[in-house]
Amino acid sequence: MTTTVTAAPARTRRLTGFQSTGELHLGNLLGALRPLIAAQDAADSIALIADLHAMTVEHDPARVRACALEQATIMLAAGVDPERTPIVLQSQVREHTELHYLLECVAGHGEAARMIQFKEKSAAGGPVRLSLLTYPVLMAADILLYDVDQVPVGEDQTQHLELTRTLAVRFNTKYGETFRVPDGIRPDSAARIMDLAEPTAKMSKSSGTGRIGLLDPPEVIRRTVARAATDTLGLVRRDRANQPGVSNLIDILAACTGRPPADPTSYAALKREVTDAVEALLAPIRARHAELAADPAFVRRVLTAGAERVRPIAAATVHRARAAIGLLAD
Repeated sequence: MTTTVTAAPARTRRLTGFQSTGELHLGNLLGALRPLIAAQDAADSIALIADLHAMTVEHDPARVRACALEQATIMLAAGVDPERTPIVLQSQVREHTELHYLLECVAGHGEAARMIQFKEKSAAGGPVRLSLLTYPVLMAADILLYDVDQVPVGEDQTQHLELTRTLAVRFNTKYGETFRVPDGIRPDSAARIMDLAEPTAKMSKSSGTGRIGLLDPPEVIRRTVARAATDTLGLVRRDRANQPGVSNLIDILAACTGRPPADPTSYAALKREVTDAVEALLAPIRARHAELAADPAFVRRVLTAGAERVRPIAAATVHRARAAIGLLAD
């Protein structure tokens, strides 16, 4: 009797990146962190804190360090399990910068200059750092370094992923199969959260009065939602084209609770529901964050362990790339 052994299917490897500039906000939680947490059992996920990207503009060194540690603390408080999902600080895995240079050797100036961040900031005048031009190539290195199958992306990140895929294919074609070419995905659980004051713009870390930080106290959340832009129509309905502010509030409520407004009679009632839902979601994160912040050494150990866990993958990728492009074996 012959026994047939079927190999278990390989798990999908996924990379989710976060820039370590400013405090994470509600949009980060609902659009990126929660899908990452939900996928921890189904995929081999890596959570990358991209602190090197913070140096593309004028910055305070102490704040860069503090933001990186704070972001790791918030990610743990939100539910990222470092036993299943290594939290990696980009600057602690030096292969990121080595692969960055190797990819620059197959990237064109025009490709980098077309990236939207460089175009916008260089058009504004004033000094522009060379790193701002080349950081999309560093972002490509971040992705290709770990042989990932999937990268969750929002609409504003599609351009960067396409550059990554282009550089990987070009390198493979010129020098032999070296990189896995990743696919971009939009997780089913991801939500696109807009700025509460400017609901036609995505909520961001640089938003002013329309941003809800994950550590905002209840009174700040209440005030931010109360001031959210609506309109004069008086209709609680989802209509992105004609009622972007009301639609955004409905989307936030749905993302937090999984249901439409219970009381669709007024904007005031909608805002009360949104306030209660957001506070219910963020209160346990604030509480857990306070516990973790009291032990920063633990968070540092989590980052050290994350780097050690992924370094063999990164080292193997750089070794392949060095050999393929013509460098002597190290």
